[in-house]
Amino acid sequence: MISKVIVTCLLALSVVTGAHASTLLVFGDSLSAAYNLRQQNGWVSLLTQQINERELDVDVVNASVSGETTQGGLSRLPALLERHQPDWMVLELGANDGLRGYPLEQVKNNLAQMIDMAQAQDTKVLLLGNHLPPNYGRQYTEQFFNLYKDLAESKDLAYVPFMLENVALDKSLMLADGLHPNADGQPVVLENIAPTLLLMLEQ
Repeated sequence: MISKVIVTCLLALSVVTGAHASTLLVFGDSLSAAYNLRQQNGWVSLLTQQINERELDVDVVNASVSGETTQGGLSRLPALLERHQPDWMVLELGANDGLRGYPLEQVKNNLAQMIDMAQAQDTKVLLLGNHLPPNYGRQYTEQFFNLYKDLAESKDLAYVPFMLENVALDKSLMLADGLHPNADGQPVVLENIAPTLLLMLEQ
């Protein structure tokens, strides 16, 4: 009888000690990689601070790479999903494809495949949308913006339509290149993302 009790206690202890934090994978390009800034000033680091302040047991892995395209992301994602086994993923890719004028059907297909990969292992996805500069033409820019909405609806995703809302057109919040938020703009980017993302993490 005593030995059974001891074994039961040891098993219970192993379950407790084996517990680990949940994981959030941020998978994006320069907009999530704190381009030309100190890492601690980027919105992902600011998000990590909020998560810690809320005492959420979540590890944040930022796998964003400046210059990344959806094709590059598609090739990198399987290894990241296998390594980190994330519970949630923020998918922020496509801007570089759009700036290079890549076919939007290809962009959409690449994003869809990444979403399918994540959902296949029960990773919940938050999709971040974006706008292109107006000089790319009305038809292309509108189709680019709408492809994120279409994916969010068809894949039943949490979705932020425009991560640079109230930032992109404010020169005081952007770097000189007009494409990336500066240190002052990063908290505003987080304000656009955090309500939806934190709700996901707290559910």
